[in-house]
Formats: sequence, structure tokens, C-alpha cells
Amino acid sequence: QVQLVESGGGLVQPGGSLRLSCAASGFTFSTYAMRWYRQDPGKGRELVASITSDGDTWYADSVKGRFTIFKDNIKNMVYLQMNSLKPSDTAVYYCFATYGRFDYWGQGTQVTVAS
Repeated sequence: QVQLVESGGGLVQPGGSLRLSCAASGFTFSTYAMRWYRQDPGKGRELVASITSDGDTWYADSVKGRFTIFKDNIKNMVYLQMNSLKPSDTAVYYCFATYGRFDYWGQGTQVTVAS
């Protein structure tokens, strides 16, 4: 069955870095566009970064220059490298895969930026 399993979240001080990982299985990973969303309690889910099957990337203005999305089609993994983290980056981060009418979500991983 389809699975997206995120890992790498945790508590980090402002200015620090984290790398989120998402392990995908059960579908043809290389053909899917992959995205990272985040959601803070009381707010809607926000698209943070995306990468197409061809490797084209997009970033929200709030993370541009600090976050990098990349993937490994051999390992069926997508990553989100997060640098210069701010308290406003605190949220649950979700991995998302989409291809045509097929959409899949991971269970999320908590990122907390605080001193």
C-alpha cells in the first residue's frame, strides 16, 4: 500500500538547521510531484516547497533562500533541508505526493523552533 513516512523533526534553536526526510513506497515515486506542507495549530495548511518529477522546484516566499527541497529517485526519498530556522517555522510538516488524480499524505512530523 502507499506510504509516506516523514522523519527528522524535533526541537531546534532559532538559527539552527533540520533536515526532514520522507520515505515513499507503494507508488511510482519518480513520476510524482512531491511537496512539503506545514500547519500550525489554528491555521490552514501552507505549501512550503515543491519539486516536480523533472526536478523543478518552487518555494513559498517565507522560506525562499533558507529551505531546499530535493529528492532521490533511487531511494524513493524526498527531503527538506531547513536552515536559519525561525520561531515562525514551528509547525507540523507534511509530505505530499501528487500525480493526476492521485494524492497521498504522510502523517506529519513536528518541528519546533524555540530557545
